[in-house]
Amino acid sequence: MKIAIVGTGYVGLVTGACFAEIGVEVTCVDTDKDKIEALKKGVMPIYENGLEDMVLRNVKAGRLNFTTSLESVLDKAEVVFSAVGTPPGEDGGADLRYVWEVARTIGRNMTKYVLVVTKSTVPVGTAAKIRAVIQEELDKRGAHIEFDVASNPEFLKEGNAINDFISPDRVVVGVESERAEKLMSKLYKPFLLNNFRVIFMDISSAEMTKYAANAMLATRISFMNDIANLCELTGADVNMVRNGIGSDTRIGRKFLYPGIGYGGSCFPKDIKALIRTAEQNGYHMRVLKAVEEVNENQKSILFHKLEKYFDGNLEGRTIALWGLSFKPETDDIREAPSLILIEKLLSAGCKVRAYDPVAMEESRIKTGNSVYYARDMYDALLDADAMMLVTEWKEFRLPSWPVIRKTMASPVIFDGRNIYEKKELEELGFAYYCIGK
Repeated sequence: MKIAIVGTGYVGLVTGACFAEIGVEVTCVDTDKDKIEALKKGVMPIYENGLEDMVLRNVKAGRLNFTTSLESVLDKAEVVFSAVGTPPGEDGGADLRYVWEVARTIGRNMTKYVLVVTKSTVPVGTAAKIRAVIQEELDKRGAHIEFDVASNPEFLKEGNAINDFISPDRVVVGVESERAEKLMSKLYKPFLLNNFRVIFMDISSAEMTKYAANAMLATRISFMNDIANLCELTGADVNMVRNGIGSDTRIGRKFLYPGIGYGGSCFPKDIKALIRTAEQNGYHMRVLKAVEEVNENQKSILFHKLEKYFDGNLEGRTIALWGLSFKPETDDIREAPSLILIEKLLSAGCKVRAYDPVAMEESRIKTGNSVYYARDMYDALLDADAMMLVTEWKEFRLPSWPVIRKTMASPVIFDGRNIYEKKELEELGFAYYCIGK
């Protein structure tokens, strides 16, 4: 089976590599010539655990190829996945310019039946518009070629994307024809031999499912952060509260961990887009607007704790940050709380020393020379007046506290992920502050 995937970002590259891994002949397409040339040489544009080895293995086997020309693969591909970026526009809605360009290119160049599958996260109704764009281009050519459109939203967690794709808990597919359903079943069957969990539905429902899933997870995060902030004011312990409510099978434990807000490429963008879609349909998503507001406020909570500890006197203080990416196992800093923290710290006159295992280069693009990027986690703490744990990378979990005590100018820890024990650190002479206690 031969397929093409347009877009070699996070979703497109993972999708292409994983399909190639089970024997599909995959061609990944991107208009960025430098990125394509780098991929041909085995240079990855993103960090994702296990991705580089999988890409190299399948390129060597001849199952995974890269090109800048979608036109050159349309006469061979049975399925074309559109996995191009849909960044937020100025009004919060998804910017679909790349989606339309893919559709136009297909319509102008297709020579036989093809199934066009939207993998990008797009507003409800996009697939119908893609069909119209392709048909318009075919009409201009006077060509009578059958095609189908489908929606196959991704549910990949950054840092665990390959496992999520290879062993999915479900695959959501929106189709409008039996032919499209058979093609998608054939494509996904190797991943689901023991338990075929492809959920077929109409296209609009599939498009909405992606947004609804992310909106629910984001809501749980913001809800728990709101509860955590109230716990601090009332003397309750958010960890005990979380255990108490998480034991209720109707609620469960996932996404109930308090912290410093969600970031990344999905939740912030998708919440904004869903709110915008509602507004376009004359409806106001009041719950999601509150979710977004709570999250934006939460990104500043460590700064406010720091400000309170030093009585507002932050000028000239050195602050160490452990972690920059929005979550562990990724170099993604899009909408990351670290960027808000850095901005506020620098504005307050602080010197910032930061360390992250993989995200420092991405962060440097945003901050330039305004931040010192450390050689390692302990270098970041040199003469620091306080340390902020921003991202819970594994290597931060059991540090050498005696070394830290000697390295820092002032032994103060602000734990944005609640991974340390207050009693232990206070016994070692640290001042310790976390979320929700």
